[in-house]
Amino acid sequence: MPNPTAAMLVIGDEILSGRTRDANMHHLAQELTKVGINLREVRIVSDDRDAIVSALNDLRTAHDTVITSGGIGPTHDDITADCVAAAFGAPIDVRDDAAALLQAHYDSRGMEFNDARKRMARIPEGATLIENPVSIAPGFSIDNVHVMAGVPSVFQAMVASVIPTLTGGAPILSQTLRVDRGEGDIAAPLGQVAAEFPDLSIGSYPFQQNGAYGSNIVVRGSDGARVDHAITRLSELFPV
Repeated sequence: MPNPTAAMLVIGDEILSGRTRDANMHHLAQELTKVGINLREVRIVSDDRDAIVSALNDLRTAHDTVITSGGIGPTHDDITADCVAAAFGAPIDVRDDAAALLQAHYDSRGMEFNDARKRMARIPEGATLIENPVSIAPGFSIDNVHVMAGVPSVFQAMVASVIPTLTGGAPILSQTLRVDRGEGDIAAPLGQVAAEFPDLSIGSYPFQQNGAYGSNIVVRGSDGARVDHAITRLSELFPV
């Protein structure tokens, strides 16, 4: 059986404008790979209701798991929770358990749990909370969609909470062969090897070092013996 697939939906004008560099995709890809879930698609959308709902509906029907990041804070442009509710046709309101977590958090700091902060306790009906040990405001899961904060430290904590609940597959193994030749020189035989091993992912990544050109050939797959076989075949074609 093939490994389950996942998609990521990154939400926020600040990502598209270049003001903020997204660090969450790299972390998520690494964590999913460890448990044998293939991250197949990443989309970045603006803080626009129609764009978010449309992208979310596309991704959740095409993949086993969808993880979103961004847009669940207290400000007017934090609309992710409402968009997820709209995508599922679910009511959304302040939920008692989420509000209790936030109330206790702000009370302990002598801060007001005002209407803006209450926005972070608005959860679609039928969702379960995702724990946030960093800043308390929870994410949530509904069906195969897991909604998380965009702040990297919080996102990573939420991923750690959700990953054990997902159904994984065979962990993805990877080996790299450095070849001191340009891609133009290795393209034809590399294509032949890729055809010989259709069950593996074989990619070429060029580099330039001290004026010399070369390529790192990366072989990825869930069958260790097959990965070894492909690397051996490549080593024969491109001896050091």
